[in-house]
Amino acid sequence: MANNLGIYRCSACGYSLEVIEMGKEQLVCGGSSYALTCLKADAQIQCCGKSMELLIPNTVEASVEKHLPVAEFIDNGKLLVKVGSTAHPMTQELTIQWIAIVHGDRVQRVNLEEAKAAEAVFYVGDADEVDLYAFCNLHGFWQAHVKR
Repeated sequence: MANNLGIYRCSACGYSLEVIEMGKEQLVCGGSSYALTCLKADAQIQCCGKSMELLIPNTVEASVEKHLPVAEFIDNGKLLVKVGSTAHPMTQELTIQWIAIVHGDRVQRVNLEEAKAAEAVFYVGDADEVDLYAFCNLHGFWQAHVKR
């Protein structure tokens, strides 16, 4: 299985940041032997004066709008990715902002436009497994996996 996307998002302004290498969590300890405190530490990325949130992708549908990406391998090493088993609305108020895929050591992303279909075609060559991601402006980050 491919590596997951590390996406941080600012809850104040909506700025998003993709981490190329997630690195390893570190154990940071402080205090004396009697009052030793240890915490797991990871990146503390800030925007608008507060920590950005590491997005954890949803993998189970829970609303009327469908958000899980679905895909089909098509001719010439291409993969057609659509968001939802039924077409997701693409309005100013509710839209899929982007679709991304991860296969092997490659990441591809397509930014989408409102009023156009929530779908994109990617070149994956002979990849047998692909992780699919989508981001909805109201319902967040979604992930699915497809095998040939």
